[in-house]
Amino acid sequence: MHTRTLGTSGLTVSAIGLGCMSMTGGYSGRPDRGPMIELLRSAVDRGVTFFDTAEIYGPHRNEELVGEALRPVRDQVVIATKFANHVDPETHAATGRMLRPDEVATAVDGSLRRLGIDTIDLYYQHRVNPEHPIEEFAEAVRELISAGKVKHYGLSEAAEGTIRRAHAVQPVTAVQSEYSLWWRRPEEGVLAACVELGIGFVPFSPLGKGFLTGTIDTTTGFEEGNDLRASIPRFAPEALQQNLALMEGITELARGLDATPAQVALAWLLGREPWIVPIPGTTKPHRLEENLRAADLRLSEADMRALTERSDSVHIVGGRYPDELEAQTNR
Repeated sequence: MHTRTLGTSGLTVSAIGLGCMSMTGGYSGRPDRGPMIELLRSAVDRGVTFFDTAEIYGPHRNEELVGEALRPVRDQVVIATKFANHVDPETHAATGRMLRPDEVATAVDGSLRRLGIDTIDLYYQHRVNPEHPIEEFAEAVRELISAGKVKHYGLSEAAEGTIRRAHAVQPVTAVQSEYSLWWRRPEEGVLAACVELGIGFVPFSPLGKGFLTGTIDTTTGFEEGNDLRASIPRFAPEALQQNLALMEGITELARGLDATPAQVALAWLLGREPWIVPIPGTTKPHRLEENLRAADLRLSEADMRALTERSDSVHIVGGRYPDELEAQTNR
């Protein structure tokens, strides 16, 4: 597995990381714990060193899973987790409010305990809390870095201006946001800020929550209550009918390269900038293997241009989140 450095921070990780959210639910029920531990350890065996979790995944169960799986290889991996939502420590349920800056220290202690580690390699603010200045959160993480509980500071789904303000208080190592051939908003200022400030960029949902794998069409069903895509407008059948036009060009190019659409979509991201590190998630060993092979796929300038032009030419129908969730991003 090739490696990349997130911006100018010196944090080196595998060129493709592993998003762990779905290992405790979100897309199709809750997978059994044992196979997920095996999958995480097999990822390490295949060269993955970058693993992404969050307090809110589960809540708490995902950090516990990742911590148990990676404890034997702690010195070989980079673990990223996130804070933002208040979670009741007794019921382990989200309370519906966001954390205040003075609560971040308690949140990090909980994550450290569940992960079973002494220091979090990369600690993201999962969503921006508009009720408090971002500078106060940056200062809270700065204190955690001074205390040795956190090594690097990150932001997730933050707007360009917010990134700049936070970075002025505590240098930001990485920004994590959704980015793919069917969601390119980070190109509207965020990526330019990353270049200027020396910040790495970590695309989550780099395969469009499965859409860019080529395995979804208008007959695909998403189970209400168990699969978050059931509530996402762009996965509604009438939206998919139009959105599938994007897949035609990707599938055709993949066929010519003897690759899968997923590999082409990941290779496009890797080809954009050397400091971009996608973190596709999966619960299936064969999909893990498929995704990791994308690190060896080199797209030509003509291939990159063709994919970008295809993305530009297709009008994607429907939001990537329900309105209430989308309102929590890009602020």
